Amino acid sequence: MRQTRTIELGTGLFVLLGFSALFFLVTQITNREFGLGDGGYQLLAAFEQVGGLKAGAPVSMSGVTIGRVEGIEYDFDEYKARVKMRIDSRFDRIPDDSDAGIFTAGLLGGQYIGIGPGGSETFLAEGDQMQFTQSAIVLENLISKFLFSKAADQQADPPAEESTP
Repeated sequence: MRQTRTIELGTGLFVLLGFSALFFLVTQITNREFGLGDGGYQLLAAFEQVGGLKAGAPVSMSGVTIGRVEGIEYDFDEYKARVKMRIDSRFDRIPDDSDAGIFTAGLLGGQYIGIGPGGSETFLAEGDQMQFTQSAIVLENLISKFLFSKAADQQADPPAEESTP
């Protein structure tokens, strides 16, 4: 009787610790340095392909998170995806000739926007659109291009038949 009570308490404590660890991980993953509120200023960027980019994804410069993706819409005039970014007001000196690219964090990580600083003396302000963008690389497109190019090479160069003397 005493031994089963100890096992039950140990199991309960183990489950409680497991839920505590899970709660801690969830709070750390969703922790944001600043929210998507009204603070800061909004920048726009148009991309041919956004891949798996989602609202809330980080915007970074040199590995430092400076903002978040606020929203993604489709622009029927340009036939591109328009990304709205909310940049923290502390980072108000981004040159207007900077470029934005969509990158993947690690092998299985989520996508984020990386901004490469330009060299201009004028800076981006509220509502400005970034002129230089690099779309997300879609792995499926790369694989299909590779496979189709290999198939085309094999059709262009049929194997030479050996002749017997």
